[in-house]
Amino acid sequence: MTIEEISTLVQGEFVCGEAYKNREVAKVFASDLMSDVLTIKDTEGLLLLTGLCNLQSIRTCEMSDIQLMLVVRGKVVTDEMIELAEDNDMVIVRTAFSLYKTAGILYGAGIPAIY
Repeated sequence: MTIEEISTLVQGEFVCGEAYKNREVAKVFASDLMSDVLTIKDTEGLLLLTGLCNLQSIRTCEMSDIQLMLVVRGKVVTDEMIELAEDNDMVIVRTAFSLYKTAGILYGAGIPAIY
């Protein structure tokens, strides 16, 4: 499933990286703890669901080679975050849904969890 299809499922909006809307999502990990994100070994095609909306989340994705992020709970992505994400060719999508609801929708759509 592409990030564009996922955005539609969760009534999301692209914050940045819309040019990469056809990137494939192979698996999902949901966390607000970036230390947990840093333990993931296989990040190819990984979509990170998080409510942590700050530079730390972008830096964590950068260090982990995660290119797809979905920010939940309607959090506002700052210009500074967008600039750093664009520098790393990342996609950020935003939804008003909770982390629980978003994860449930994606799980129901058949996208596997990382573990």
